[in-house]
Amino acid sequence: MLELTGRDRPKVLYLPTPVGDADANVVTFYQRFAGRADATHLKLFGAPEAAAWRPMLIDQDMILVSGGNTANALAVWRTHGVDETLREAWERGAVLCGASAGMICWFECSVTDSFGPQLGPLQDGLGFLPGSACPHYDSEPRRRPLYRELVGSGFPAGFAAEDSVGLCFEGTALKEAITDVDGRRAYRVELTGGALRETELPVRLLA
Repeated sequence: MLELTGRDRPKVLYLPTPVGDADANVVTFYQRFAGRADATHLKLFGAPEAAAWRPMLIDQDMILVSGGNTANALAVWRTHGVDETLREAWERGAVLCGASAGMICWFECSVTDSFGPQLGPLQDGLGFLPGSACPHYDSEPRRRPLYRELVGSGFPAGFAAEDSVGLCFEGTALKEAITDVDGRRAYRVELTGGALRETELPVRLLA
């Protein structure tokens, strides 16, 4: 992710909104990026002032969103106008990334457990990327059948990724799928001619 910024020491901001701005997650972020980036974070619970955080958010080379509750994060972002600022940062060239909630938030729709222990559809994502997405395709047994069922019944076509697989987009087009665990897979899931089609995508193994 850091390499995608094209900078030797990029400015990286962590958005822990999906985990309620949990301090433990913020600490882990700084541990992982220490010495690699000019790291900072943005907490939005409480009473954040846009005049303080908006210029900082726009100025980043990379914005990393935590996992957690996607629906809650979207609600908080929209309350404070963070959704609009994220789009502006993206249009200015920032790398937007994350895992789980931090993956699916960028799409129009997704499969989520944001509303309770049972998985369900989320249909009001940020929509920077068209279509839908489903993470944890191999690790949570209900993910795959539900996503296939949703797409088969009219849910927007999209992408599914097993754990440890990253989907890299340039603009709104998928550039490649990558992994650091051999054998992990990614898929394009779509309805074609009235039939559900799940196409396995090439996945590049990182050295």
